[in-house]
Amino acid sequence: MEKNRDVEHIAKKLDKMVHKKNTDGALDLLRELKNIKMSLETLQSTRVGMSVNAVRKQSSEEEVQTLAKTLIKTWKKLLDGSEEKKKEGGSPVRSSSTSKDSGNEKSCKKMEELPPPPSLPPQVTSFPPAPVTTDNVRNKCRELLVAALQTDDDHRTTGVDCQHLAAQIEEEIFQEFKSTDIKYKTRLRSRISNLKDQKNPDLRRNVLCGSISPQRIASMTAEEMASAELKQIREALTKESIREHQLSKVSGTETDMFICNKCHGKSCTYTQVQTRSADEPMTTFVLCNSCGNRWKVNRE
Repeated sequence: MEKNRDVEHIAKKLDKMVHKKNTDGALDLLRELKNIKMSLETLQSTRVGMSVNAVRKQSSEEEVQTLAKTLIKTWKKLLDGSEEKKKEGGSPVRSSSTSKDSGNEKSCKKMEELPPPPSLPPQVTSFPPAPVTTDNVRNKCRELLVAALQTDDDHRTTGVDCQHLAAQIEEEIFQEFKSTDIKYKTRLRSRISNLKDQKNPDLRRNVLCGSISPQRIASMTAEEMASAELKQIREALTKESIREHQLSKVSGTETDMFICNKCHGKSCTYTQVQTRSADEPMTTFVLCNSCGNRWKVNRE
């Protein structure tokens, strides 16, 4: 239990480094992980493999990259070994640990060069298969979602069946629109582009580990899927746009389409600001030229 907490603590530190794009000190943390005897249960419960893999991609230090690759290969052998035991069904081991260490070096090297086995170790998060469809458009969309979910190696660490997960997401979207029309395709396209975004890996990782359910990712807005960095930029731009509007007393377009709720006059000036994402309607700010009352109108 203590070991799990230590590994989880290190994983969180690595995630913060990746989020801040500053991997100083990552080498010391990786060395700590190397000295910890990792178990399959610890590896799966802490998802430390995802954190180490993310640091490997973020860091430009060769020593960090090399050590991270070594750890991932070592842990992958642990996962593969668990799967082999599962296949054997508890059959007795035929060789001693000594002969195994001395006689299988070549075979281990060959195993590292082989592609990952088709069947994965016990999954951290399992997604039941969605109903099979014969619709070519839907099947193509599912294939594109699988490719997006497999953008990095995170799916290997979590042991998630990406085909089942992609089918679940597509099924949720199809059930909402009941057809493969332009709205269906637009929704799928936005999920795929956001899941593939290299600048926003947290979204993909949260979907893979189940923190974001297939139902949730199927209905999330562009703002909700955006990375933390992009959200901060949007918030800053929105505040600046509103500030500029509030400082402006004369600029805008005169109109009599609005009625002031204070003086009931119709002499107004309005401006429009994009306070939400680009695919959302603009927010209209109105100024009563008679009494100076200001209000905003959200058009849905």
